[in-house]
Amino acid sequence: MRPLILASAAALALGLGGTALTFAQSAPQRGGAPLQDAASFSTIPNQQARSAALFGEIGKVLTHPRCMNCHPATERPRQTDARRLHQPLVVRGKDGHGAPGLECATCHGKQNYDPARVPGDGHWALAPASMAWEGKTLGQICLQLKDQSRNGGRDLAAIVKHVTTDSLVLWGWNPGPGREPAPGSSAQFGALMQAWADSGAACPAS
Repeated sequence: MRPLILASAAALALGLGGTALTFAQSAPQRGGAPLQDAASFSTIPNQQARSAALFGEIGKVLTHPRCMNCHPATERPRQTDARRLHQPLVVRGKDGHGAPGLECATCHGKQNYDPARVPGDGHWALAPASMAWEGKTLGQICLQLKDQSRNGGRDLAAIVKHVTTDSLVLWGWNPGPGREPAPGSSAQFGALMQAWADSGAACPAS
């Protein structure tokens, strides 16, 4: 029953999205862009400058469509590498899991359903509105990420744990056919986050 529901939902999405959306979701899988390893920043002698530079590299992941699509400034998620508004029309809902009657789990299962090009994870959802990144500079995202009044009460250790263990974050490197993976690897990203935290978690100026 689940594959039939997913296939039907995907067909509806493709029908509403038009030719451009069909092409984007049918494109072959591409490798993600490279990331510099955390160790490559060790030559920067000033700790604050090194920390800010580390976050600049982290920003290549945070501002990639695999992350930004689920951190929108509006009530609607985005999709595809082109970051188009989600089709069919869905909204955040009370808890980020969609509106009653059309929750995320209506179409998105616990894992990618590649035959219908429907991505999935066990807790597919939008990030909280307090963590909207769309339209913000990297410096603003950095400050927001550290702000415990907006990040779910997480300190730096909890932030690192979240981005290295949360299955929905890790999905960014396994998004299924037709979607570019997040840059680098999840291991590289985790090491960059840890190095950033260890060096004082400084933020870029802009």
